[in-house]
Amino acid sequence: MLRRKIKSLIGLDVGTHSIKAVELTRDGYNFVMTGYGQAEVVSEDERPDAILHVLRESVFHTKRVVTAVYGKSVIVRYLSMMRMPDEDLRNAIRFEADKYIPFDVEEVVMDCQSFPEETGGDLGENEMRVLLVAVKRALIDDHVSLLNGLGLQPTMIDVDSFAVGNAFEVVQGTNLEDQDPDRAIALLDIGANKTNINIFRGGTSRFTREVYLAGDDFTHAISKRLGHDLETAERLKRDPGDDFEQVMEAVSPALDDLANEVHLSFDYFENQFDREVEEVYLSGGGARLSGLDQTLERILNRSTSLWDPTEGIEINESSVDAEAVRENACQLAVAIGLASRVQEL
Repeated sequence: MLRRKIKSLIGLDVGTHSIKAVELTRDGYNFVMTGYGQAEVVSEDERPDAILHVLRESVFHTKRVVTAVYGKSVIVRYLSMMRMPDEDLRNAIRFEADKYIPFDVEEVVMDCQSFPEETGGDLGENEMRVLLVAVKRALIDDHVSLLNGLGLQPTMIDVDSFAVGNAFEVVQGTNLEDQDPDRAIALLDIGANKTNINIFRGGTSRFTREVYLAGDDFTHAISKRLGHDLETAERLKRDPGDDFEQVMEAVSPALDDLANEVHLSFDYFENQFDREVEEVYLSGGGARLSGLDQTLERILNRSTSLWDPTEGIEINESSVDAEAVRENACQLAVAIGLASRVQEL
């Protein structure tokens, strides 16, 4: 009897302050977490060592890996173009790209995706929405070189904001497809030095933006206002105890700045699609700020909650420290979203 081939993939989130690696194995229609590791990054030079530490100290069953790129070398644009078949779109997009990409087209790797089913809004009768992603080739080459040098097999390179969306789809399952196609929700993944804003409409990403306000800004604000070192400020950020009021007062200006940028993103989306963002979901290490969900709900005037990227994923406790996963779940959205692409293998 033939045995079913088991496919596994590692999602490797190379963050500013930490490395997160999650291995997902596809079991029928379900995902099983069969590997997990995490390590702090002390400095840029020590990033390869931190990745090696994760790989050596944890149990993984494959060397195939997906990682993500982000930053100012990554351009994401949502365009309006004349309707055409996908095979023609890839040729046409190269002639259009120089209007939207601040780099030489020969210096980037590009991909695109059409949304031919979308109508209305600012679209003309014969137009369609197109997602264009362009990444500097040098950034891709650096990632591939790093992974190959560590003995890994890079299979795909994604954009981290889309990875968060993929993780949300894994958790929500068919719920996203069953929702009102006009319903809009926002995912805010708050990392150490940046926040990803990803707005979904009808289960598909329609707007993404990076904002360089995030968890480090909260930590530094607490340190400066309360006179603590950064390590103590980081601890207070997550568990303020009796100092809750002082901590929230300290981070209030940074939170207001972040909320203002989120409001600007919502305004842009809502003006373009004539559809209000109804709900906000938070993830990322910066989302561990105590009381963040209630505070942002009040400022944004929208239902706001934390979500667990590991919800509904079976954990193989013979190879994964389930307690560590639960403790760090909010930080794993990017890694899980990357690893979920095992379904495409």
